[in-house]
This record gives sequence, C-alpha cells and structure tokens, in this order.
Amino acid sequence: MPLNMTKGVTEISQQVYDLHMTIFWICCAIGAVVFGIMFWSIVRHRKARGVQPAQFHESTKVEILWTAIPVIILIIMAIPATKTLIAMEDTTEADVTVLVTGSQWKWHYKYLNHDVEFYSLLATPREQIINKFAKGENYLLEVDRPLVIPTGKKVRFLMTSDDVIHSWWVPAFAVKKDANPGFINEAWTKVEQPGIYRGQCAELCGKDHGYMPIVVVAKAPADYDAWLNGEAERIAKAKAEEQELLSMNMSMEELMSVGERTYTAYCAACHQPNGEGLPGIFPALKGSAMALNDIPGHINIVLNGQAGTAMQAYAKQLSLKEIAAVITYERNAWGNNTGELVQAADVHAVMQGKGD
Repeated sequence: MPLNMTKGVTEISQQVYDLHMTIFWICCAIGAVVFGIMFWSIVRHRKARGVQPAQFHESTKVEILWTAIPVIILIIMAIPATKTLIAMEDTTEADVTVLVTGSQWKWHYKYLNHDVEFYSLLATPREQIINKFAKGENYLLEVDRPLVIPTGKKVRFLMTSDDVIHSWWVPAFAVKKDANPGFINEAWTKVEQPGIYRGQCAELCGKDHGYMPIVVVAKAPADYDAWLNGEAERIAKAKAEEQELLSMNMSMEELMSVGERTYTAYCAACHQPNGEGLPGIFPALKGSAMALNDIPGHINIVLNGQAGTAMQAYAKQLSLKEIAAVITYERNAWGNNTGELVQAADVHAVMQGKGD
C-alpha cells in the first residue's frame, strides 16, 4: 500500500518490514479485543436494560491479569525486535567501508579501502526549483555524483558531520543514521541486485535541508572494480591538469563560463543567483569590498572558509580551475566589473602561503 513502509531490497530491510507488519497486526489484534470488550460491555450492561453496576475494589486477580498479559505481549514483541536490531548494528566483517560526511548541504564520500573521495551535490536544475521548467521524475532526488557500491558485498558506512546534525537515509536499505559533528555512527548494507536507490537527509539541517539528496548506485563486482579504476584515472588526470594549469592563463570568457557554473552549483544557495545574499544572514558579493578590492583575501576565504559562519572551505571540494573561475566570476558579475582575472597559479600561491 502507498501508506505502508517499503519492503526494501536487502535482507535487513525485509526483516524490518516483517517486524513492522508483525507488530502492526499484534496492535490490531489488541485493539480489536479491547474495543470489542468495551463496546460489548457498553451495549450489554447499558442502563436502559436496568443493569446494576458491580461494586468491587482492589481485585488481586484483575491486577495480576492486566499486568501479566501486557508483559507477555511485550516479551513476544521484543524477541524478533531484538534480533533485528542486533543484526542492524552488526557492522563487522565488512568488504567495503565508506566514510559519509554531511555538510550544509551536500554529502562527502570517502572510500577507506581505496584512494577515492568526492562530494555529491543536488543536480536538479534550478529552473525546476523556481518553477520555470516542469518538475522531473526524480525532482530533488538527483545528484551530480552518486555513491557507488558493489552488489553481494557488505558495505559499512561511517557517519559524521562537518557542521550541524544531518541524517543519512536510504529507505530501500533500511538505513537511517544521524551524522553528528564530532561523533562516528555506523550502519551497513548488502545489496544483491544492481540498481539505483534514492534517499535524502532526514534531519532538519538548515534552509536547504530539502536540497540534500542521496543516490546510491549498486553495481556488479566487475563493474564496480571498473568504476574504481576509472576513478583512479580521473583523479590522476585531474592532478596532471592542475599542474598544467599552473603555467597557463585562461581567458576571461572561459573563466566566466566555468565560474558561473561553479557559482550556481556551490554558492548561489546562500549568496543568491544575483549576488545580493540574504541581509543579516549571508553577505552580498555584489558591490562588496572583498569582491572589488582584496584578491588574496577573496581567494583565502573561498579556500579556507570563515570560522563561525556558514562559509565553508572549498579547497578540497573544488579544483584550482574552479576556484580561480568562481572568484573571477564574482569579481566581474552583477556590475562588479573589476576586469581582474584570477588564474590557477594565483590560487596555488595563496594555498602555499605565497600570495601577496
């Protein structure tokens, strides 16, 4: 039924569903018995029939019965519940371990068995969000880079957060764990069939809480290994490209194009697409002193964030090219028009502590 919980695609999710239905039918049976006796008593012993109420107090038999029967029912319910909860918490002997870090408002995945890590961001077009385009089939449940796991393998998740409390929830796996800053929570899954499984943050974590989806792609082991190899090649290629960028100068057109795309994906949620921010909450970039004057300071705040504010550090989230481009865009969009270009070498110099 649409109102019932999903059966899921894992053994644990099936156990959770079966436990849910068992408890549900027990509750239905209890309700039927209690209300049946109550309504029967109301009709059978109504005043219109001249029935006189019994007069008794402190019946030992009644006290024993209404204590013993609920205790027995709770024990019957606790046995399967305990088995399922123990199974859900058993993260031992995992084949793959993924560190899941929540931050406002995206997920970061790091494969502890491999040198692979990346951020996963909402990919739903902004035009759909502001009702310019029709909503897609997976509206607000699309990401640019999904988490990829192998089928038939036990995958362990370590949950934490960079800022506030988030919650990583994939209904098909029966996995829902809070990601708390400064703590590590654990969960696991084992998916038998390849497929795409969607979820979202289930803890109110700020103004863009609804823009924090989760997409997990389960691949056959051979396809998963091929994906890992592809990721290793991508990372190596990106590092090589960044080294080349240090000796190259991009044009204003290229910087503005890449910068606008990066700004829309990472910055517009807080500073707004028009660069005017939200008064008293997120500062405006349009006409700001930083965007018009202080280039090293501008680079530094994008790289390292600002403590005590929602401004995050993007040094590990964005490439040198993207950081240089988004800073150039911010310094030349919305009428700022400084005419100044920031190149990857400028960003690298600040990273190395050599910026002017």
